[in-house]
Amino acid sequence: MSREQKLVYGMLVRDRIPEMIVADGQTPKLRALADRELLPALIAKLHEEAEEVASAEPEARLGELADVREVLAALTLALGFTEAEVDEAAADKRAARGGFARRLWLDEVHIP
Repeated sequence: MSREQKLVYGMLVRDRIPEMIVADGQTPKLRALADRELLPALIAKLHEEAEEVASAEPEARLGELADVREVLAALTLALGFTEAEVDEAAADKRAARGGFARRLWLDEVHIP
């Protein structure tokens, strides 16, 4: 007699993940997040994906960056912005504070 196993995730997943689970012969238990749950879930997912970029092998980094971009796109919509607005804000910030092209690392600041 075989025992059914249960894996508990408690995480936001991409829209097609449930059908992939079913295709694998498993049964997902799902629910749609309430509006108040979406923002914290997206922020948690962004942290998760950023950690995956950090720990990814070089050949997997592009896919992990794509995951980060997908989460950022969903987060942009959830916050009521457009991609164009975010692009403009990024350009404004880059003009005011610069980008990261010079690879500057701030070790410390001495205050007189």
